[in-house]
Amino acid sequence: MADALETGLGQALTRLTVSTRPRHVHDVTAQVDGWLREIGAGEGLITVFLRHTSASLTIQENADPDVLADLLDALDRIAPAHAGYRHGSEGPDDMPAHIKTMVTGASLAVPVIDGRMDLGTWQGLYLIEHRASGRPRTLTLHYLGT
Repeated sequence: MADALETGLGQALTRLTVSTRPRHVHDVTAQVDGWLREIGAGEGLITVFLRHTSASLTIQENADPDVLADLLDALDRIAPAHAGYRHGSEGPDDMPAHIKTMVTGASLAVPVIDGRMDLGTWQGLYLIEHRASGRPRTLTLHYLGT
C-alpha cells in the first residue's frame, strides 16, 4: 500500500462554530463547502463531527422546508420533553436532546469531488439544535484527500 506522500494525499483540520437557534435545523452546507474551497480541496473525504451530545448532524432534503419541520416534529414524538426521565439536572429538554442525538448522530463522512461535497441535487448538510435555547455549537471538519 502506498503511503500518503506517494499518492499526493494531504489533510486539513479546522473547527467551525455555529450559533444555533432553539429547536432549529441549521443548513451548514455552504460553510463546509466554503472551507473546502479555502483549502483547495480536490478529491477525498470530509468528516464532519459535532462536539456536543444534545445536538446532531444529518443529510436531508434542501428543497422543501416542510421536510425539516416534519422531522423536528417526528423527533419530538420519539423523545418527548416530559416523559419522566431520570436525568434532568440540565433542564427538561436535555435528556430528550440526548436521545435525539443518539437517533440522528454526531458525525458524517461525505465524499468530496472537484472540491465540493458530493451531495445529491436535493441534499444539504444540517446541524440540528435539539435544545429549547440556542447556543454556540462547534463542528470539527477533517478533510483527507488531494
